[in-house]
Amino acid sequence: MRWWSLANFVSNAGTWMQLTVQNLLVLQITGSAAATGLSMSVQAAPALLMSLLGGAAVDRFPRKLTAAVSQALLGAIAFTTAVLVALDRLDLASLMTLAAVTGVVATIDGPACALLGNDLVPAEDVPSAIGVGALVHNAGRLAGAALAGVTVGLLGTAAAYFANGVSFLFVTAVIPFLRPVRGAARRVAEERRAGGGRGMSVREGLAFFARRPRLLALAGVTGISAVFGRNYALTLAVLVTGPLAGGAGAFGTVSTVLAVGGIIGAVLGARLRKPSVRLVGALAAAGALLQVVAGLSPSLAVLLVLVLPMAVVESVSDTAGTAVLQTDPPAHLRGRVLGVWGSIGTVWGLGGPPALGLLMELAGPRGALVIGGLIIAGSIGAGHLLRGRRTTARASAPAPASEPVLAPANRGDHGVRPELSRAA
Repeated sequence: MRWWSLANFVSNAGTWMQLTVQNLLVLQITGSAAATGLSMSVQAAPALLMSLLGGAAVDRFPRKLTAAVSQALLGAIAFTTAVLVALDRLDLASLMTLAAVTGVVATIDGPACALLGNDLVPAEDVPSAIGVGALVHNAGRLAGAALAGVTVGLLGTAAAYFANGVSFLFVTAVIPFLRPVRGAARRVAEERRAGGGRGMSVREGLAFFARRPRLLALAGVTGISAVFGRNYALTLAVLVTGPLAGGAGAFGTVSTVLAVGGIIGAVLGARLRKPSVRLVGALAAAGALLQVVAGLSPSLAVLLVLVLPMAVVESVSDTAGTAVLQTDPPAHLRGRVLGVWGSIGTVWGLGGPPALGLLMELAGPRGALVIGGLIIAGSIGAGHLLRGRRTTARASAPAPASEPVLAPANRGDHGVRPELSRAA
């Protein structure tokens, strides 16, 4: 697990180096902000449908092999982009094609790497492993963003893509030496055999997700939070540079505090032993209320005080939700459940920013933060009350009348017939 965490830190740092310079590269090639947004959508769009097939592939093939192949492919794409940039041969069509291929490979790579990491620790330590993963992600994000400026300034844009390719190869080289905990592979194989011929169907993953109320509730909480909150790179940027009269430097400070809060939240999330959907909902509601107060901040100093707990709460909530998502399904279905989640998350990712942008146009940045936070907290509270009423109604419902129990005959077997004993 230590080697896997180190490999993921290197990979995350490389990925964030590339993401930091990618938008600038698109602007340099096209001079169009619309083309920049289009490139991001093209890379994210494959997950809308392909995540279901990617999750099925993760369930069908050995996780170490799947993760190694997907990481190697992502490395090849990064190297190809680096060469095209270095030779000044990268045009808009090539860029969009590479972005789309990256999105397709990522639909397999994401669940494969997540579930491989879970196989490296005992079942009771999976929530902690997910928390460590969140910590590594945030640390890699900070390191990658910092290294991007240095790398591009000294070596050029192509070097950032080349460094990302090397980071993928490092992960690929580490994977063969990872040792899943004893019994992990056998448990998955036994559950696959128990699934019979239906075990690898995409439909089975969809059906399982649709039949699990706690997964549906998790999707609802996460979805409404993603649409009306959490897009702090958008809402807080407009708030800081608008009503609070700050500049790019001020928003950079806010972003740094958000990143630090994410790291603190990941450390706290790693200590969770029994995460639940109820905990996710409570944390999301608390974060929404903090968002409301942040929208009313009279100054940048007050906003900075609020941003830290907002990021901490969001990070712990994400860690708890991910733990529920990755541990609730049986092992042989987890890839497909993560595939369903990837498709749902893509809908939020594509639809959330435009919806929030429209809300800011109508209500302003302060109004968007306040209204969005109240919608999130109110929806979660209403869902909790509705669930409580249903539970109370089921508990107070009269039990169905049972059939009369006949006195057993004196058969020398204490009144228990063999066939009834076997059935019991």
